[in-house]
Amino acid sequence: MENFSIYRYMKLGIVHFKAFPVATTGEGPIVETLRRIVEDDFWTAVEVGWMKDPKVRHEARRLLETSHLEVCYANQPRMFTNKLDMNAFDPKERKKAINAMKNGVDEAFQLGATCMRVFSGKHPGEEKKEEAKKILVDTLGEVCRYTKEQGPMEIYMKIFDYDIDKCFLIGHFRDAADVAEPLHREFPHFGVLADLSHFPLLREDPREAVPLVKKYPMHFHIGNCAFRDRRHPGYGDLQPRFGMPGGETDTPQVTDYFRLLLDLKLLNPEKRPVLSAEVRPLLAEETSEAILANTKRVIKEAWAFV
Repeated sequence: MENFSIYRYMKLGIVHFKAFPVATTGEGPIVETLRRIVEDDFWTAVEVGWMKDPKVRHEARRLLETSHLEVCYANQPRMFTNKLDMNAFDPKERKKAINAMKNGVDEAFQLGATCMRVFSGKHPGEEKKEEAKKILVDTLGEVCRYTKEQGPMEIYMKIFDYDIDKCFLIGHFRDAADVAEPLHREFPHFGVLADLSHFPLLREDPREAVPLVKKYPMHFHIGNCAFRDRRHPGYGDLQPRFGMPGGETDTPQVTDYFRLLLDLKLLNPEKRPVLSAEVRPLLAEETSEAILANTKRVIKEAWAFV
């Protein structure tokens, strides 16, 4: 195929606060670790999260402005740390979650992000699932309206597991489509983020699941997980390195994912989506540098065999 460079088909990203877990709480050496990504020209996108200190945000913004990276903002650190739930049945708890995510919107604009990650809250059980989905449409709609008032920003709803680790409402891809449909009608820039590492946790096949949401704008994550043995150090949604023994994802699975997304024309030169690696050092002997090198090798080899 002519000009089959991976960069022609996607914007290759890395999730900053996973590659460098010291940044997860919104404090610590955020700018110093972010600079290590900015100085690595393998990446053409970066996903950043909570930065509590306005001075740090200002410094990060200036650094990102020099980088030529596509910047995405992820609400996970802020929301997960504070255990906030966007589809809580308690109106007071729901309001806390909405306000926190609006703060995330403000931060995303301050950092020069072009897109933002959102997600559901906890799964309330099958008997209350449909009610929770309606609540989620309302709360995410409020966040979308708040975002639209400030300027253009793409918003992508990330799909998590529903019964192993995060135990979130969204959840199955069919449920994701139910929530995305009314939001996308009102906000055309609302879409879905499909994470390769979550398909095993969901017991869903990407070939069957992704087509359920491909009509909406899409971004993607790649990563690994372990769920067959509760004693595994990477059990659940912990984003271990590719190829970890007992894990589900290595180069062949990433290759298959690339092929699927190409076949569905979701990776294309006309509108290159962000595809980010979400990986982190988990074991004592693992370093951020080693995990990033591991990830880059997997991406290069997987694309070479597409």
